[in-house]
Amino acid sequence: MFRDWFAKNLGIGQVRKEQVYLDICRSVSLEDVSYWIQVLFAAGIATLGLVLNSPAVIIGAMLISPLMGGILANGLALAAGDVILAMRALLNLALSCFVAISFAVLLVSLLPFKEMTAEIAARTRPNILDLVVALFSGAVGSVAICKEPKGVATSIPGVAIAVALMPPLCVVGYGIGIAISVNPMNGLKVASGGGLLFFTNLVAITFTAMLIFLGLHIDNYQVKEKVREWRNTHPESIWMQSILERLPAYQKVKKIGTLPGRLLLIFITIVAIIFPLNQSLSQLRREISLQQQENRIRAAATEVWQKEFAVLNGEPRSYISNISTLEQNKKLTIQLQVFTSKQYTPEEKNSYIQQLAANLGKPPELLTLKLIEIPTASNELLRQVAEEKLPEPVITIAQLQSSFMQEVQSALGELRLPQPAQMVNYELITIPYEPLNIRLVYLSERDIDRDAQTLLIDNIRSQLDYQTAKISMQRIATNLGVIAYEPEQSTLTPAAVKQLDRAVQFLQQHSNLKLQITVNQEANEPQEIIKARSQAITQYLQSKWPISGDQIVMQTGVEPKPSAILQLTVKSLRKPPKIIQPESF
Repeated sequence: MFRDWFAKNLGIGQVRKEQVYLDICRSVSLEDVSYWIQVLFAAGIATLGLVLNSPAVIIGAMLISPLMGGILANGLALAAGDVILAMRALLNLALSCFVAISFAVLLVSLLPFKEMTAEIAARTRPNILDLVVALFSGAVGSVAICKEPKGVATSIPGVAIAVALMPPLCVVGYGIGIAISVNPMNGLKVASGGGLLFFTNLVAITFTAMLIFLGLHIDNYQVKEKVREWRNTHPESIWMQSILERLPAYQKVKKIGTLPGRLLLIFITIVAIIFPLNQSLSQLRREISLQQQENRIRAAATEVWQKEFAVLNGEPRSYISNISTLEQNKKLTIQLQVFTSKQYTPEEKNSYIQQLAANLGKPPELLTLKLIEIPTASNELLRQVAEEKLPEPVITIAQLQSSFMQEVQSALGELRLPQPAQMVNYELITIPYEPLNIRLVYLSERDIDRDAQTLLIDNIRSQLDYQTAKISMQRIATNLGVIAYEPEQSTLTPAAVKQLDRAVQFLQQHSNLKLQITVNQEANEPQEIIKARSQAITQYLQSKWPISGDQIVMQTGVEPKPSAILQLTVKSLRKPPKIIQPESF
């Protein structure tokens, strides 16, 4: 039989199987104080190593590896169909995760610095390769646990470092700590990335451990009898069994389903986490591709310069001290900083662009060269630079704001909304650590539909060349209601006053809005009633509200009702957008 042959060739006999099963059962005890001390210390070491960006300290936390026993216990429970071991392992693992994450949150909250380090960032974007590493590590760890202590001593440290269970948990704690104290969105994003990495390791190790334990036939009859005898005298197992026996479904799950069912369950879980892992791998692939492309451009730019422009008449003329590239909207900008003894002419710069374009296989018109020339020993060049150098004006905050406002007005000033919506104004909301938030305020009787909003948002982001900008829309209703009068009466009722107050509040918030009031009369009312009602409204507004006279438009209607219809219209969008700081909320 294959399973007996496999166990025999690994040197794992019946006695060793019994010992391994019992050791794993004991490893998930909730009463082991030394275990909880290891969890706390490992979490503390890992958290400090992450925030200090110290791989050596993080490896120290990996070597403690207190969570490995609980995860292997899950694999053994699934292999043997042992529901009591499964429940004990899950409870132990859940409490361990809670303790580790809570301790990490506490440490992060107490630290005076909370910057994201490379070690933290590396654990926020797991991919399929992390799943493969965990699968291999789980298999090796399971074999190492089952072999005699000599083999365990040489394998377990490597497995602990490869899987690294504690650092991802501490990344979750770091993210929650950042979400609580600094930035909720970024913190939760970090926490979810670390959580996905830990869950990936958990599922992968459980799966491969289950396969290894099945292959070793560790759940044979003699082993189960030995475990049953031990369990009858173990208080924690007795306690767990008493809890489970109170559940109506215990008899059905006493043996955790069939073996194919258990394999299918964990296989489905692996398939489910493959999707987000594959997305991360695709993103990593794109980033590597972009980096390779940038390296190729830098190499080509350096090669062309060194070959054609670094030497003049057999003597060194210049050398590149720094090179950077920026590709945007299919246009490539090359910035070179060179130390040179003679300035380059426009013809030489154009020749460089032509040769570089030919080397890269791009049209020359899509390339731009920004050449920063630093003079060396040439007196002629030093004199030219001294003559051309002008003092740079100091840019004030007011000038920066004015320039920023002009850019936004240029991009959004001609924006047209789908009919019948009319642009009223837009507000710029600035919040530290967040992208720019633009709130569009428009006048319409109905909301702009979702598809049109999506097109508008994409258009605005494109106009601003700011793809991460947050765009929101706020609608103001055109019709503000109707003031009703008693026949031949012009007095404003309390309800009418509230309607006028509400309308004027919109005028105060947006100076480019107008309030159009259409006054009507019944056929049998005297003609003077129109004038009386108009004067009553005008006098009330002028006495209570300091608003511009051109914002109120009175007109006579044709409806045969004693009423006044309130409607908002747009004058123009002339005033600059309002900038709202965080303290405005």
